[in-house]
Amino acid sequence: MQPVQDAVAYFAGYDKAMTMLPTYAMLEEKARTLGFLKVGLLPVEHITIARDGLAQWLGLGYHGEMQWMADHLDKRLDPGSLMPDTKSILCVALNYYPGAVAANQLKVARYAQGDDYHHVLKDKLKALLQWLQAFDDTIAGRPLVDSAPIMEKTLAVQAGIGWQGKHSNIITPEAGSWVFLGELLLNITFPDAPTPIPVRNFCGSCTRCITACPTQAITEPYVVDATRCISYWTIEYKGDTIPQPIAENMAGWIFGCDICQEVCPWNVKRQQPTQEPAFLPRPWNKAPRPEEILAISPERFKTRYRKSPVKRAKIHGLQRNVTAALQYQKPQSAPQDTK
Repeated sequence: MQPVQDAVAYFAGYDKAMTMLPTYAMLEEKARTLGFLKVGLLPVEHITIARDGLAQWLGLGYHGEMQWMADHLDKRLDPGSLMPDTKSILCVALNYYPGAVAANQLKVARYAQGDDYHHVLKDKLKALLQWLQAFDDTIAGRPLVDSAPIMEKTLAVQAGIGWQGKHSNIITPEAGSWVFLGELLLNITFPDAPTPIPVRNFCGSCTRCITACPTQAITEPYVVDATRCISYWTIEYKGDTIPQPIAENMAGWIFGCDICQEVCPWNVKRQQPTQEPAFLPRPWNKAPRPEEILAISPERFKTRYRKSPVKRAKIHGLQRNVTAALQYQKPQSAPQDTK
């Protein structure tokens, strides 16, 4: 009787496993209830990342002082190595568009006007992982939001999230490039998951983002020299003085810059307000007041910019940016973002 009992036990366990694991369709539906605009699954064996393009970009020094971009190159080329037994990577996009910028003297990039997206996206990815683990506690995963050496734009393209625009950002057909990207590494696969189909590139012959960049940071389609980019100098640069060629073209941007996205015809046509309350602008980020920022105390800065992307610049960097922007301020009307 033992062989019969063993067979019964085997098939009982098999049936249990089959009924407990969710389908990809269920996973996708759950992700959308969490607010994700786009979802795509990549089996690790289907991922291809070209070394030459990244190596050339780094060799040209386009990463500036962002040494972390050059570190762990082997892991960037092999995202499955970021977690033991990774079998698939779920790529997601979350719309953050908060609306038009106000006609202010100073401006903060839209992505940074609300709460820090690192926390918001990672919490959602953690919730998705916990939902999976409720079906099977052997499921392991690692949520990633700019927190590991991973080529997220390359993965997003391969997962069918969108295409890479000439400004290098991912453009989704539904909401343009006003999206955050995230990944969830998983130790399982989903047999019912469709084969990802890359989205057609609709940029065509358009070069508006390239010609609109006041510092010529987009050296050629799809290539950005960070050392010419206003976002780099106002966020990542830690020095005391912003170089004049950058400062005189800041156009009031004191943290990040949206110029290349504002002129994108696809954005103008498809941008839609975010449904995520955490990304709604904080008043002082929607309409920055230079006198307040220049006089702000360390304690007030810490309180005001808690869980805000702007905190990354630190008080010294933000005040430096304001000083530079005011020095070369030119009259300019705010974009209307009309459709």
